[in-house]
Amino acid sequence: MAQVRNPTTTTLGYALFATRWLQAPLYFGLVAAQGVYVYKFFKELWTLVLMCVSGHATETYVMLAVLKLVDVVMIANLLIMVIVGGYETFVSRIGLQGHRDQPEWLSHVNSNVLKVKLATAIVGISSVHLLQMFVDVHHTSHHALLWGTVIHMAFIASAAILAYMSGPMVAQADRGHTDRAPAGHGQAGQAQAGHAHAQQAPSGRAHAQHAPSGRAHAQHAPVGHARAQHAPAGPMQPGHAQPGDQEESDRGDRYLAQPGPEVPVVTPALPRQPGPDADAEARIRAAGFPARKLLEDFDQRHPRDFDRETVARLGKAEFVTARRNVVLVGPPGTGKTHLAVALGVRACQAGQRVLFGTAAEWAARLSDARAAGRLDAELTALDDHPLLIVDEIGYTPFDAATAGLFFRLVAHRYERASLIVTSDRPLGRWDEVFGPSAPAMTDRLAHHADIVRLDGDSYRTRRATSAWAD
Repeated sequence: MAQVRNPTTTTLGYALFATRWLQAPLYFGLVAAQGVYVYKFFKELWTLVLMCVSGHATETYVMLAVLKLVDVVMIANLLIMVIVGGYETFVSRIGLQGHRDQPEWLSHVNSNVLKVKLATAIVGISSVHLLQMFVDVHHTSHHALLWGTVIHMAFIASAAILAYMSGPMVAQADRGHTDRAPAGHGQAGQAQAGHAHAQQAPSGRAHAQHAPSGRAHAQHAPVGHARAQHAPAGPMQPGHAQPGDQEESDRGDRYLAQPGPEVPVVTPALPRQPGPDADAEARIRAAGFPARKLLEDFDQRHPRDFDRETVARLGKAEFVTARRNVVLVGPPGTGKTHLAVALGVRACQAGQRVLFGTAAEWAARLSDARAAGRLDAELTALDDHPLLIVDEIGYTPFDAATAGLFFRLVAHRYERASLIVTSDRPLGRWDEVFGPSAPAMTDRLAHHADIVRLDGDSYRTRRATSAWAD
């Protein structure tokens, strides 16, 4: 039953929400303060230059003057974080996705991250002030040194406590959001599941865009991927794999976390799976994934080393909007395909169309298009999919003609759309796969890319060894 909203309450809520714009002049005031510090910086610098030229600058004076300049710069950095991060968090989104100068920290800023960064900046400023006191110790009283040290230690302790508390606060907020979601979407999720099931084609293959195939035209599904079109249409529960996901694949890098006890929460935690949506389910089926893989099911204990923070950030699927690429590199069995599919699922849930295929399947698809004289039309048609996934680069070398097709694909999508590629070798060794085309191809691929290296032994080999030992 639909909930009837009170128009008065809704209007009042919108009015209160609009009051956030009262903060905007405050941030513009801080911009003016930033200008004051710019003036102060160049004034101090000019004074230092004059003293050095005139020969009146001692070593202690130069050191103190440089520390003053560093102090001004650090305070200016603090102002930038407050202005940009505070406005983005509390007033309105700035919308810098895809901008070449977007700060790295702004892509995952929130109130907790902002507080920790501000506390860290304050500790840095306090360190510079304390260092100035010790450099000029002959002109500083013991009372000032004592209290300066005590205040600095207080800043360090408060920053450490704030950083410690921010982790559990974020985890608790995520758990609360997950616990509340099913209550509001129980019946809707069932309706969406039925609608998603009704959208499946009788043959088990979606009629929309399909993954690449070596024997079909542009929109045909890849050979061996028919089971991907039977992906479960019901709601996916975070942290639980569906029955279809338990199948072992014979392909080089199909990775699935072993069922067992839940993995302890690791900081930074991987973002939560969004709720079920009928359109998202249709996009997931049309993408041609070999099986549905989720970030929540990825066994973070298995790889000896990988960038968890980058993977968590990529899980927001903002890299697709920013037209960035993702390169997953590591030995066989370390989870590259699992992460590639999981990120593709997140992109589908974020409203993006995705196509998945192995490198061999993409080679066959592009070769068919070239043989039919419609390669340019095929590349243009692929622009309808903001994200393409190319799996298993490196297992089979390609001839010069096929390498040229991959270069055309990468060059066509450069700064236009996103690619996720998995490979068993770093970009510097792609000449072993693509020959002379490799340098130009990797240059375009890596220019706007997040490269995630996964180190470790094969997950499948480890499971087989464990089963043999048992």
